[in-house]
Amino acid sequence: MRRICWGLLLAAMTWPCAALADEFDQGLATLWEVLWHQSGTPTRIVRWESDIRVRIHGVNSAVHRDHTLQALRAVTAEAGVKLIDVSNLPDAEQAANLSVEITSDTQLEDNQPCVTFLDFRAETKIDSATVQMRSKDAWRCAYHEAMHVMGVRGHPAGQTVLSYFPGKVDALMPLDKVMLRAWYSPRMAGGMTPFEALPVLADELVATAPSRVLASQARDNFYAATVQQMHAYANGQGDVPAVVKRSGKATSEGIRFGRGEMSYFLGIAYMEGVTVQRDSTLAVRWLERAATMGNRGAQAKLGAFRQ
Repeated sequence: MRRICWGLLLAAMTWPCAALADEFDQGLATLWEVLWHQSGTPTRIVRWESDIRVRIHGVNSAVHRDHTLQALRAVTAEAGVKLIDVSNLPDAEQAANLSVEITSDTQLEDNQPCVTFLDFRAETKIDSATVQMRSKDAWRCAYHEAMHVMGVRGHPAGQTVLSYFPGKVDALMPLDKVMLRAWYSPRMAGGMTPFEALPVLADELVATAPSRVLASQARDNFYAATVQQMHAYANGQGDVPAVVKRSGKATSEGIRFGRGEMSYFLGIAYMEGVTVQRDSTLAVRWLERAATMGNRGAQAKLGAFRQ
């Protein structure tokens, strides 16, 4: 009887730890997945380097104005970016660098009732952005699109308003705040590759964990597993990763492009020693692979490396 009770006690003590570990691992997976576009390709970091001047207009805009501003204020506050509402200015259209249009309920597709377009001349800094939301969907879309406005382009599974099936739509979730704080931290910079950005995101998550020692170990294990999976993906080996399958709009052409991009990103990771140990031999090998697939960044890096 004592053995049974002792076993039950141990199970009760370890279950919360296991649950927390699973939650942390899921959080890491979500942070990695947010670095992928819904087309199924890995992306670089883009973010605002100026104040955001927003114009809210369109069908029933007065009805949706307060909630939309609430969402934008929530994301900009976490990011430390200044938000200015210019909607009522006479020259609002010219003054704004963010346009939020509330459209009629028939203007957008049922499978995409809201959408954000980011404008950037180089994949580093956001110059302007446009959001469209159907009037009947604006309330549930506001926080989702506000995250995209800040440059967070992915649609990861997990506890985030960016998920296709979020658990909350009227406020940011803890993981969303982690993303935004990391995205706009001094350690992050526009143009960073996924392997350069992942440690910044992961460390922000580690800082929220009950045990930073255990969380750091889980983070390092996640790095190793992810890098090995990306080796196989870039080489065209094995199944297409779940992060690509869940993206929603992946195509065979997009996957081929993604393999070339990932080869380049792996080359940069090994060259700079981010997420992995620095290894110039592996760096050149991956950059050469990317270069043969037409990646201009890899071609330039190889040229500079060999000089």
